[in-house]
Amino acid sequence: MRRDGDAVEYHAATLPLELFRTDTEAYLHGLSAKVPSIYVVMRPSESDEPLDMVLVTASPYEAQDYTDTGEELVEKVPMPDGLIAWIREFVELHHEDEVFVKRRRDKARVDRKEDGIGDARIRQVADVYRAPGAKETVH
Repeated sequence: MRRDGDAVEYHAATLPLELFRTDTEAYLHGLSAKVPSIYVVMRPSESDEPLDMVLVTASPYEAQDYTDTGEELVEKVPMPDGLIAWIREFVELHHEDEVFVKRRRDKARVDRKEDGIGDARIRQVADVYRAPGAKETVH
């Protein structure tokens, strides 16, 4: 596309940038960064081109998932102002804060377990310490 000294800029591919309502928290995280960026995911090509363009995402979480595999190359590209505005508008339209619900423990006391009190499968009223295989002796 253009050359500036030793640097050459190429147009490798045109990929769609899809936004999902379920990922608005990730987009907010990306927009709040010092330099809001999109992420280009690439992998080694089996053709004449050095890299295949796989995906473009505005989600830093999704980009992190691709870097974790180690099979793809992920490049961070600063967003132009128009793209920032478009993503911000999408987030404002679709974002819903998740209500934090504190988990409560049930009140069952699990620390009172008494090991060795016989087998729960054997119904008995007498000696609860009798082992399931023990034979009764008659006196």
